[in-house]
Amino acid sequence: MLKNRGIAFKLILFFTLSSALIFIAIVTYNYFFSRKIIEKDIEEKARNLALATVNRIEAVLRPLQKVPENVAYFMEYGSCNKEDLLRFLREVVKNNPEVYGSTVAFEPYASDRKSLYFAPYFYKNKDKLEFSYLGGENYQYFHLDWYQIPKELNRPDWSEPYFDEGGGNILMATYSVPFYKVVKGKRQLMGIVTADISLEWLREIVSSVKILRTGYGFLISKNGTLVTHPRKDLIMNATLFGLAEERNDPLLRAIGKKMIKGEAGFISFKSAVFGRECWMYYAPIASSGWSLAVVFPQDELLADITRLNRTVAFLGIVGVLLLSIAVVFIARTITGPLRKMAQVTHDIGTGNLDFELPPVKSGDEVGKLTEAFQYMKTSLKDYIKQLTETAASKEKIESELKIAHDIQMSILPKVFPPFPDRKEFDIYATIEPAREVGGDFYDFFFIDPDHLFFVIADVSGKGVPAALFMAMTKTLIKSISVPGMQPGEILTKVNYELNQANESCMFVTTFCGILNTKTGEVHYTNAGHNPPLLIRQGEEATYIEGGRNVMVGAVENYVFKTDRLIMESGDVLFMYTDGVTEAMNEREELFSDERLRGEIVSLQDKPIREMIAGVKEEVISFAQGAPQSDDIAMMILIYRG
Repeated sequence: MLKNRGIAFKLILFFTLSSALIFIAIVTYNYFFSRKIIEKDIEEKARNLALATVNRIEAVLRPLQKVPENVAYFMEYGSCNKEDLLRFLREVVKNNPEVYGSTVAFEPYASDRKSLYFAPYFYKNKDKLEFSYLGGENYQYFHLDWYQIPKELNRPDWSEPYFDEGGGNILMATYSVPFYKVVKGKRQLMGIVTADISLEWLREIVSSVKILRTGYGFLISKNGTLVTHPRKDLIMNATLFGLAEERNDPLLRAIGKKMIKGEAGFISFKSAVFGRECWMYYAPIASSGWSLAVVFPQDELLADITRLNRTVAFLGIVGVLLLSIAVVFIARTITGPLRKMAQVTHDIGTGNLDFELPPVKSGDEVGKLTEAFQYMKTSLKDYIKQLTETAASKEKIESELKIAHDIQMSILPKVFPPFPDRKEFDIYATIEPAREVGGDFYDFFFIDPDHLFFVIADVSGKGVPAALFMAMTKTLIKSISVPGMQPGEILTKVNYELNQANESCMFVTTFCGILNTKTGEVHYTNAGHNPPLLIRQGEEATYIEGGRNVMVGAVENYVFKTDRLIMESGDVLFMYTDGVTEAMNEREELFSDERLRGEIVSLQDKPIREMIAGVKEEVISFAQGAPQSDDIAMMILIYRG
């Protein structure tokens, strides 16, 4: 285990690991910081490249849109016969190089009441201008998208890319513009003017987008169809959403949704072409509703920074190895003398203080440690001598305290029931000192055959002084108590005696009473003590406040007052010291008077021994292992009548 290894090993391990961790942290930070800068730069370049390509496409599409729009305007507000229309349409296609073909497709019987179809179509075939009439059983243009969609939308629209079989017979897209005439006061659709554009030039523009070795661009239509792509098998045969479904790629599906909505953005994703992580910037082509994407392969863009980090990592590993060699040399220089000191420490552990130390050769920490060992050798011998004498004295004191504890406990009544022949009442008490001896006490005795005197008290302070004051107080109470005296008179005399030689200003809180065993009448005096709890039959426990007096021994010549209560058969009087209610747990919360009353209520139907045992158990549970801070004494008196 590491804790059993030497200092040299630990120093080498610590410095090597620390250096390695610091180096790794620096390289990692440098890599990710550099990567973030590159990503930001790439995003800016991707945006510029994509927008530049979009602008090139828009520069062709926007002027092209004007061509069918102008023809539609001419058809609405001008007039011409078929020959003029053919001549005009021919000139339009001939003089607009970006237009592959154009037609004016009329509604059924709109041009000629005898002709269902009329759609003269001029288009370019290599360097020649070709002409044909569209329409027939094999080419019902009324049902094609380039005719139906602008008709239904009542506005110009770009068609999805398609192969125009029976028309231009190439891959194209069509911009269609509806035109109208006012017939009998109503605006009525007459037909659709189109301008076809070959997608070959789009493919050339998009394929010209080159980023490093394998970067590429691609174009999708309004519905997500791939119009241009490096993989020719995907062109017009797949959509972004189909690819996403095939690869179960929700990110690609989300990108497709954003692209067809006309949004622009920069995102990292896994390319379907290369199967590796790439960056992509996508931007809309506003005039057609299509979207262009530019894809950057991450590994190619980060190749330089990866090579740089590998070089830095190699240099770092070499540096850490050289540092480890230096640490090994330094560690051995330090730990050599320390190993000799370790042997000396082992001798000290076995009790041999006559060991020989290595000579001091330097004033560094090792030399000072050697001098400290020499001083420790002398000091230990003196300390052991003093410790032996102190241990003997402590053992004697502990023995005397044990005897004092036994004596103190012996002066308290501990045989229960104390008066087995008296059925009018029962009494039970217990005490738990916080130290070997304490200041709490209880007592009970008959003043005469019909009057039982009982007392519970708590001396200020703890330990031996409190125990002595307790013994003196208990003795005075018992000696002064005679038939006919009230509790207040007894405590007045005890107070006077205690004040005669009370230079330490100690005092004792006291609750005492005299029970008439025949009538249940109790005369009592509370001298600064916790009020007892009275539990009457069928009622909840209540505290007996009565007249409050000062503590016994606190004020010289103080006259204590006596209060009175009547106990009925079955009534219980529970007396205790503040060690119960002021018991504290680890959160410094007190047990409290209210918690004590609640516990007594829950135990009031139990025998008196079980009541005290239950309270004691609850106090211990509340303390949660916290040390007992004060003496605990409890006493219960039950009157049966």
